[in-house]
Amino acid sequence: MDRYRLVYLGFGLALAGLVALVIAFYPDGEGGGLPEPLEGVFPRPGDAVVRQTAVEVDLPVGYDLDLYVDGRPIPDVELGVTASTGEWIWQPAPGRSIEQWSGGEHTVTVTWDRVEGGRPDPGEFEWSFRVQ
Repeated sequence: MDRYRLVYLGFGLALAGLVALVIAFYPDGEGGGLPEPLEGVFPRPGDAVVRQTAVEVDLPVGYDLDLYVDGRPIPDVELGVTASTGEWIWQPAPGRSIEQWSGGEHTVTVTWDRVEGGRPDPGEFEWSFRVQ
């Protein structure tokens, strides 16, 4: 009987340690967050989405970006941009660099730089999501 108590005690301590680490690194309950000046991305890192999903990137007005999906550069002509809000959208479609999402994990990399309104502000962010 004492051996089982020690095993349960060990599991309890391990769980308490894990909870303490999560609280220490993410005290507000939010994951790692996005680097400045990136305001938002969709799908969010780790999301599971359907095949019709579009990739959305939100940057402040005055920034330009380059988008890479699974290591492939996405041509500017395939990107939809709303200049007044800084929202960039891309979705696979027939005749595009990627015609449709395959099931599984996909990685998106976005690089940006300020093109107007101040000094250069280059940056990069990469995240993954899963298509079901």
